[in-house]
Amino acid sequence: MKIHLIDGTYELFRGFYGPPPRKAPDGREVGATVSLLNSLIALLSDADVTHLGVAFDHEIESFRNQMYDGYKTGEGVNPHLLAQFDLAEEAVRVLGVVVWPMVEFEADDALAAAVAKFQSNPAVEQVVICSPDKDLAQLVTGGRVVCWDRRRAIVYDEPAVIEKYGVAPASIPDWLALVGDAADGIPGIPAWGAKSSAAVLRRYRHIEDIPTDVGSWDIKLRGAARLSENLNAQRDQAMLFRRLTTLRTDVTIEETIEDLRWKGPTGEFVRLCEEIGVEKLPERLPNQIA
Repeated sequence: MKIHLIDGTYELFRGFYGPPPRKAPDGREVGATVSLLNSLIALLSDADVTHLGVAFDHEIESFRNQMYDGYKTGEGVNPHLLAQFDLAEEAVRVLGVVVWPMVEFEADDALAAAVAKFQSNPAVEQVVICSPDKDLAQLVTGGRVVCWDRRRAIVYDEPAVIEKYGVAPASIPDWLALVGDAADGIPGIPAWGAKSSAAVLRRYRHIEDIPTDVGSWDIKLRGAARLSENLNAQRDQAMLFRRLTTLRTDVTIEETIEDLRWKGPTGEFVRLCEEIGVEKLPERLPNQIA
């Protein structure tokens, strides 16, 4: 079997900023939630999709905001989108899919913990992380744990991650720390771009293994002196950024593999669909229940 892990927050944001807005009969904006349901129903229509779980950022802020003041917050997020967070979690739950709503941790941490729990099970052929988020590339393991960009129909196994980012999955947190990640409020280290960071990490793998003396570097790189100087001046910051970009696997995932098996929607699904004005949506559910 394959286990499909979905970044619900990503899907919700994509559903809000992609399709046109949509209002429920009571006037609420529900377009992102409807888009999320449509996306999951399309996924469930694939015969390979039998076991799945969806992680959400129930609260946008997490423990990482206590570590670094500049880390992302809910500031600037459209209130019509924020208002759908609870509704989206309920919609996925009544669809019959396992939901992991994160408060202290982030959705990505829940996905990382699920990968850690299920990937070594001999009954699992592959774990498929349904998200193009570069943070999640650190979880890719050979061809057993992959990331699937559904919108572009691209599957990233380990060779594909190396081709895209220039580093192996294990170095993705270091790469993000050096390059920065604007979406998460991480500025990176000055002058360290994607290519230069990849070149250095291909040789040294992790930030702490990069020699402080640029004369000891055994790779030739334009601007190496400036890169070394900037990293040495901000090495503590770089290590903090790596802690921020490293996903946690100690989130409690209580579900067993059997719990992840989709057995069809709950009795509340039709009611919710009527409530948000998509009465015909249940007709699109797969005929064959896993």
